[in-house]
Amino acid sequence: MGQELSALDHVSVLFLSIGSELAIQFIWPIYLTRCNNAIDPFLLQPIEFSEADYQWLSEKRKMRLQQLQLLLTLARTGSMRASAVEMNVTQPALTKALKQLEEEFGTSLVVRSPKGVRLAPSGEMLAARAATVVREIDRAREELAALTQTTQTTLSVGVSPAAALVLTANTISTFQARWPQVRVRLMDALFPTAMEQLRSGELDLAIGPTPPAGLGRDLQARALIESPSVIVLQKNHPLAKARKLEDLKAADWLLSGPRLGPGDPVHLGFEQRGMDSPRVKVECDSFSTLLAVLPQMQTLALVPRRFYDVHGPRMGLVALELEEKLPSTSIHLIFRADATLSLPAQRLLDAFAQEASALGKSVC
Repeated sequence: MGQELSALDHVSVLFLSIGSELAIQFIWPIYLTRCNNAIDPFLLQPIEFSEADYQWLSEKRKMRLQQLQLLLTLARTGSMRASAVEMNVTQPALTKALKQLEEEFGTSLVVRSPKGVRLAPSGEMLAARAATVVREIDRAREELAALTQTTQTTLSVGVSPAAALVLTANTISTFQARWPQVRVRLMDALFPTAMEQLRSGELDLAIGPTPPAGLGRDLQARALIESPSVIVLQKNHPLAKARKLEDLKAADWLLSGPRLGPGDPVHLGFEQRGMDSPRVKVECDSFSTLLAVLPQMQTLALVPRRFYDVHGPRMGLVALELEEKLPSTSIHLIFRADATLSLPAQRLLDAFAQEASALGKSVC
């Protein structure tokens, strides 16, 4: 039996169930055929929408999602046979679905070879979009489930070391008291990796410094707190009593984090003072690794003061008290500008902002 709903009712239901793009692509042709392209009277009149129509739309939605998942699976496995096994379909069915997708976009999406398949440039471009679509659908399901408190939603948050020490513990504790059904996954995050993970959808939020070159239009940032820096070294290092940057001009350095990041000694301004650029002997992207190796090395490192306060003294490190003022780093909340934050993600963002405000721009 059909259901008698107005066209606007149908549009509302279908936009929610299959997304605006698919609704526009698949629902309007049915409507326009039914009313001979007379849109104005149609919008206000009840129409008969059959189960067959709903079934057709459901199959179209299912086909489109399976095709997108096929592309992602091929990118991961590099094999039609392995993809068919993983997706629990036959290989001929998989080949047919890929052919339909290539016909729809008018281009070859994969490159076949005796060793398997790989995505063509057009396939890589589509796969990047497909990954975002699939993740957004999964998140929509999680959000709806979270509202009914029947399923656990997961938020992935990239956190810099300084932000982790100052903001994270109290923020997560407060957030989970209000949203017990939301699981928070905390990940070490330094740019540029954190920015890439935000763009791909692997992270919902990132908390830390922004890249020197800026974020780009697809990301937004909200300043939270300032993080002062200190220079640390072994307590028995020959330069442990240095009081001026000039005293450090011949020192060896350990770079903590990415180049041009907050831990790069280039920010100390040696060259501006007529000295050679600091000599970096070791690069270390992990602060846990830094703690393991720095006490055993005759190198200096530029780190967040809060990081040193918590870990430095017990590791046999000291912080230099220099006459010059050292640079500080702004810690930001970073998120995608081209995607709507889920309700839990928005509430977590608010919780971080409130914690930073409560700290009163305190030392990080």
